[in-house]
Amino acid sequence: MYVRKKRRMVAEINVVPYIDVMLVLLIIFMVTTPIITQGVKVELPKSDAEPIEQMKDGKTPLVATVDEGGLYYFEKDGVNKGPFNTQEMQLEVAGTLQLEPGTQVIIKGDGRVNYSSIIQLLNLLKDAGAPSVGLMTDDVEQN
Repeated sequence: MYVRKKRRMVAEINVVPYIDVMLVLLIIFMVTTPIITQGVKVELPKSDAEPIEQMKDGKTPLVATVDEGGLYYFEKDGVNKGPFNTQEMQLEVAGTLQLEPGTQVIIKGDGRVNYSSIIQLLNLLKDAGAPSVGLMTDDVEQN
């Protein structure tokens, strides 16, 4: 008489589909990371000023940039926009400040830019409705 043996259940997880998903996610992150971290390269002037306090309600500041070529850029919540001319920049800033009134505005000007370009950007931001404008610098101790 033939007696059938009882088979044990195998407690193994098939990880091949998980590895496939992980590799796809890795490729997606590798492709999108350089796109996210792009920005306008400027050489900030050095200063030993105190750091600006973060806004108490958790809003990120609006960063207006002028590069060595005199072009304007705009950054809000990590999203870079630009280059803009004077009128386009004023419209972008005014639109953002209408959506989020009271947003802190910071100028990130290249150290090689003429002083008049920074003053022109400062006036542009005030005309767009910026309640106050700060200037961004690098720490003196940084190389």
